[in-house]
Amino acid sequence: MNKYEQIFSQFDLNLSDEIISKKVEDIIRKIDENVDLDILRFLYSSIDLTSLNSDDSKESIRTLAEKVNDLEESVSHVKNVAGICVYPNFVQTLKETLTADVQIVSVAGGFPSSQTFMEVKMAEIALAVSDGADEIDIVLNGGLFLNENYDEVADELHELKHACRGAKLKVILETGLLKSAIKIKKAAILSIYSGADFLKTSTGKVYQGASPEAVFVICETIKEYYLLYDKKIGIKISGGIKSINDAVLYYFIVKEVLGKEWLSPDYFRIGASSLADNLLKVL
Repeated sequence: MNKYEQIFSQFDLNLSDEIISKKVEDIIRKIDENVDLDILRFLYSSIDLTSLNSDDSKESIRTLAEKVNDLEESVSHVKNVAGICVYPNFVQTLKETLTADVQIVSVAGGFPSSQTFMEVKMAEIALAVSDGADEIDIVLNGGLFLNENYDEVADELHELKHACRGAKLKVILETGLLKSAIKIKKAAILSIYSGADFLKTSTGKVYQGASPEAVFVICETIKEYYLLYDKKIGIKISGGIKSINDAVLYYFIVKEVLGKEWLSPDYFRIGASSLADNLLKVL
């Protein structure tokens, strides 16, 4: 038994996509239609407000930062978003403009495909951190993982974690590419053992974004790891989350599987843009 088989053997890999779908349906049935405002306030405070567009510019990032700054000063009954997520070349602009107490998040490492030279990935992360990024979102190398080159996957993640220095590392599993529960769980396990502080569902760029079933599997993996090692790993749900109903569903999946301990922006994030506006209209 090689070391990865030993690692995987500590977790329940006897998974059925059909059974997971049923468990998710059971959670959905428990959701109260009358969601209180405290939950909506929490969801807003857990957002990584995201701008990852081809037409991003210094001006558009400044405008986004100033919008967050204004909320900090003008709205007392709603806690601000958790972070703002941008491309690495805009981290400095964000750092210079942002006065609100939110995290600066940068995608890096060949986002969104993870297909570039390792030296480029490490340099991109190092430059983003040097410019002021508090958190780095990278994509798991899907080609290596799907070909079961687990050594290379783990080595790459270890090096990228090292390049983060003090910044948190979020590993994007790209669950829409992996598809099956077993592959998602193995990717989650490898990422955690290789230094991930958060597991993130999707880039939202190429493949299907977050799904309730994928989030359920990730939460189960985080829970099993916590029971084994008493260490909490965060979860970031991203890719196509626009409606309040979607956000509420993911909130209840995390609450049901991981418990109230994870209902904090330190361990629960939603990567979104229009969701923030939708929540503010209600709040």
